[in-house]
Order: sequence, then structure tokens, then C-alpha cells
Amino acid sequence: MTEVIIAGIGQTPVGEHWELSLRTLAARAIRAALRDAGDLQPQAVYIGNFLSSQIIHQSNLGALITTNSGLEGLEAFTLEAANASGAAAFRMGYLAVASGYVDTAVVVGVEKVSDVAPQELEAYAAQAMDYDYEIMQGLTLSAQAALLMRRYMHEFDVPREAFAAYPMLAHANAAGNPNAYFRRPMKLESYQRAGMVADPLNLFDTAPLLDGAAAVVLTRSGKLPADYPHPLVRVVGSSLVTDAISLHDRPDPLAFRAAALSVERACRQAGILPEDIDFFELSDNYSFYAPLALEAAGFAKRGEGWKLAQSGAHARGGRLPLNTMGGAQGRGNPLAASGVYQIVEAVQQLRGHAGDNQLARAHRAMTQSLGGAAGTAVTHILERWQP
Repeated sequence: MTEVIIAGIGQTPVGEHWELSLRTLAARAIRAALRDAGDLQPQAVYIGNFLSSQIIHQSNLGALITTNSGLEGLEAFTLEAANASGAAAFRMGYLAVASGYVDTAVVVGVEKVSDVAPQELEAYAAQAMDYDYEIMQGLTLSAQAALLMRRYMHEFDVPREAFAAYPMLAHANAAGNPNAYFRRPMKLESYQRAGMVADPLNLFDTAPLLDGAAAVVLTRSGKLPADYPHPLVRVVGSSLVTDAISLHDRPDPLAFRAAALSVERACRQAGILPEDIDFFELSDNYSFYAPLALEAAGFAKRGEGWKLAQSGAHARGGRLPLNTMGGAQGRGNPLAASGVYQIVEAVQQLRGHAGDNQLARAHRAMTQSLGGAAGTAVTHILERWQP
């Protein structure tokens, strides 16, 4: 398979974009990515979206978005894998280029959720769970996360305030990200005073659902323009794995099996071990999911992932920096678009273009996007490349 290069990146600020439509958000991100790639001409567009058919009553996004982005006549369609939809679309774009099916592909993740009330949005987002056996019984995504968090605290004797480290880190990193929703660090006292969403999950343990679009251009190394100005970033590992969607169908609900397998397979393809990465952009839709993802990836023993945050390991100067541009909790959570934002932010680090948030060492990155409570897990390994 050929070398697949991330030639261009583009993103909109994450927020409540009352004045912008889904098509406009997607077009802005795509055009920015194409400009960044030296105006390469793609042959296919892969779109990650979760809720447009419910919230804005719009399907057939391939035709809608290509037309509004000046890309009429291309192959284009939408991928859906709940919150991991954007990451799934990225995998499809990667496979299309790696296989030689197309020379250049555009991937865009986009979500427009601010047009509905919070209660409606929570009900729509719950579709990441099992409708018959979880949603119909009154479970929401936040309640599901709270149940798992309570079980984790009980089983491993974890203090409630141990999880404060994750939103505090996210907000500190988001302060240096011009596209983030939250731009100020958070104090421990603010976390302690936050109201409960679903006990023991408080307001700062949850990432706000917001609007946004992020896009990347993927191509083969030989297709780059002669005057391409950026350091090269290539995709060396890619894996999507599914698990039982219902928690009650899993032997161990605290073991994110799909996340573990996706890391194992992506690292095997890349020819590395997890400890060979320089930073990890993981799904933190709920702060509690960070230690589960770390344990699944093999960075900590079962029940001990939270201890890494207490040691300072995840700070930008630590041994395993996490969510260096703020993650979902600091940047905001535009659902399906989050997985593509992760890729864009990782490329910024690998290029050396992360501004105030730049890591001293950024050669290899791992990104992981979860659909629901890891019913779907998509992991990618990216690295700076000198041919």
C-alpha cells in the first residue's frame, strides 16, 4: 500500500454557531483544508455526521456539501458511527487513497446541534446506545457514564476528586487553542462547586455538545505540489473495531474491548508499541472515559489509569501528553466532527504549528475516537515523515 499523506487541514471554531448552517460550516473547513494542501483536486469526499437527519432534517449530505464546497460531480457519501463518525470517515478516506482507488480524498466531520433545546439534543445523542434495551428504559449517555464511573470508583476505591485532573488539563490546554470553546484554565474549586449532571458525574465531567466542522486532505506522496510548504505527516496505522453496543452484553463493562483492539491493530500496522507514541488525543466526552481508554491502550493496569493524571504524566511536558489542544472537554464536543478535529490537532503538533501548545517532542501521535461507550473505537497512528 502507498504512503498516505495528510496534505491539508482546516477547521472552524467550535461553538454555538446560530448564524451558520451545516453546509456553510462544512464548506469553510473543506476550503481551508484544500488551500492548506496547495489546492489539490480530490476525486472523493467522505463525510462524518451523526445527527443531521434528526436535528436539521437533512440527509444526502454528499450532494449538499460537495455542491456548497465547489466540488460538484465527485463521489461523496456520509459515514455514521455515532460520536466516532468523523474518525470512521477518515478511515474510509485513508483506505481509498492507500488502495490506489483515488489519488486524493477530502474527509470532513461536521455537526450542527445548536438548533434544538438541550433536552432534545440529549435524546438525539442517546442514539449511540441500544434503543430497545437502554434508551427505552430511560438511560441517557450521561447516566450511562455515571453508572460506569460509580462502578469504577467502587471497584477500585478511587476518590471522586481524582477525576478533576482531566477537565483541569483540558481547560488549561484549550486556553492556547484559538478554535476552542473554553479559553481559560479552570481551578479545582470550580470543579468542586459544579452541579451534578448524573451523580457522581458533574457538569465539568461532561463535554458540551456544540457546532463545528474539521476537514483534512489525504493524498499520495507523489501527488504533492513541488512547492508544498509543510513538514510531511503520514498515516501509518488505522483500525476500526466494534463491540456490543449494550453494556449488559459485555462480560466486563469497565473494559473497553474495542478500544483495546483498535490500539493493538493500529500499532501492529505501524510497527510500533503504544509506548512509542509522543502524545495521545483520546475521547474525553466524559472525563471518566480517559482512564478507561488509557487502561485499554495498555498505558496503565486495570483500575489504575487515573493515577497517571495525578502524577502529572499527561501535561504537555509529561511522559504521555493528552489532548494537547483541549480535547472535547476544552475545545468542545461537536460529536461526529470530534474525530477529525483530533486528526487536525495532531497534525498541528507534528508539523510544529501548535503555537503556545507546541510539544517539545512531537514525532508520532495516536488518536482515538469512541462511538458511545466504546461500542465503536477508531484509532489512528500519525507520524512526521522525512522520505
